[in-house]
Amino acid sequence: MDHRENIIPHDHAIKLEDRIRKNGYRPKLIWFTGLSGSGKSTLASALETFLYNQGLNTYILDGDNIRSGLNNDLDFGDASRKENIRRIAEVSKLFVDAGLVVMTAFISPFREDRQMARELVGEDNFIEVFIDTPLEVCEQRDVKGLYAKARAGKIPNFTGIDSPFERPENPDIHVETAGKSVEVSLKEIIDQLLSKIK
Repeated sequence: MDHRENIIPHDHAIKLEDRIRKNGYRPKLIWFTGLSGSGKSTLASALETFLYNQGLNTYILDGDNIRSGLNNDLDFGDASRKENIRRIAEVSKLFVDAGLVVMTAFISPFREDRQMARELVGEDNFIEVFIDTPLEVCEQRDVKGLYAKARAGKIPNFTGIDSPFERPENPDIHVETAGKSVEVSLKEIIDQLLSKIK
């Protein structure tokens, strides 16, 4: 017997459309993807500050933070990476339904996983933001010292070194960050984003 046969989701009185009317904007999942060190977390944080100051209800789900709690049972093999993204997509769906603009900052290296998140949350609610930073620039930054460890063989399955990163083919927002300040990259995101939220 499939245990899911006994799961019957409850239909709550307050719907997403009610929250949209109350808040005055459409909740979204803004999905940042890119290599480690590309600037995903930095730009997601800067964007959240901007949107929060515009009066929007926001929240960031960040890779290391989530792996410290909700997903601390997962390693970095391909199966765990897929499960990591599946859980994040499910949590994001709940936050969007609650009326928030959610930003996620995960490498999320596989196209099919990002597509799964888009389909789960809904095409109209999903905005993929590709933070396109060359590997050599990410390695030069190496803020956490991870690339050095990966090159030394101390971190297996590291994206960009011995595990692939599948570049988005048609991201909703594409920002090349090499040689640009955070402020310039943020403005590029905002200029493309606001019409998708309001």
